[in-house]
Amino acid sequence: METQRRHELKPILVFDSGIGGLTVLREARLIMPERSFIYVADDAGFPYGGWAEAPLKDRILSLFAELLVRYEPEAVIVACNTAFTLAGADLRAAFPHMHFVGTVPAIKPAAERTRSGMVSVLATPGTVKRAYTRDLIQSFASQCHVRLVGSENLARMAEAYIRGENLDDAAVLAEIEPCFVEQEGRRTDIIVLACTHYPFLANVFRRLAPWPVDWLDPAEAIARQARRIVPLVENEDWAHGHDFAVFTSKRPGFSTIRLLQGAGLRLETMAS
Repeated sequence: METQRRHELKPILVFDSGIGGLTVLREARLIMPERSFIYVADDAGFPYGGWAEAPLKDRILSLFAELLVRYEPEAVIVACNTAFTLAGADLRAAFPHMHFVGTVPAIKPAAERTRSGMVSVLATPGTVKRAYTRDLIQSFASQCHVRLVGSENLARMAEAYIRGENLDDAAVLAEIEPCFVEQEGRRTDIIVLACTHYPFLANVFRRLAPWPVDWLDPAEAIARQARRIVPLVENEDWAHGHDFAVFTSKRPGFSTIRLLQGAGLRLETMAS
């Protein structure tokens, strides 16, 4: 009977365009130890930042129509700023009985923590241009100087770096340098990492930064929000058979598979 009860605990589905959501998965596992996890990477559509809005939204909604039926999760963590700022409201409207935990730029906590009043948001081009992001600034950071920086290349760089490839320091610096603003004797003191891929490069950013700043990683806050939504079940264990990853390309490379193994995930093929 105890074994059956463990199997009744539904998994948490973590969704991202690539492997960036593993930063969120790591925190969610720490705070939700009794749950199992299914990680879904839409690597066939990666990177999301350069997509036009309408086809990307259609793609995300179509994917979730299949994923929710196939895996029946307890909740979904959309660990992608670009995806959630674009399609979060549509996902909740299309699947009203599912709990969605979104990932949005951590502009509110940045505005609360900054001492200089100078905040930068490092994101994908899609997140930067989204009205959702502008609304967050207007609602929570109207008294701050907020610089939005859309990087075309950092998500790809982060994926390459975490797979063990070398990065050119000058190329990374060119992507982050616009975040550093000096104005009337004040300097940027907080940079929001508004893409879940970017924390993989946090140590590189710190080493190359023109001056020290607080690099704000939202992964822990996302995990805590998921914990608030998903009730803690005492004296239970995770359901066997879950804790796997699905890639929409169906052909992740060897280094990616090794990375998944290190994260405690096995690879499962997504049926056509």
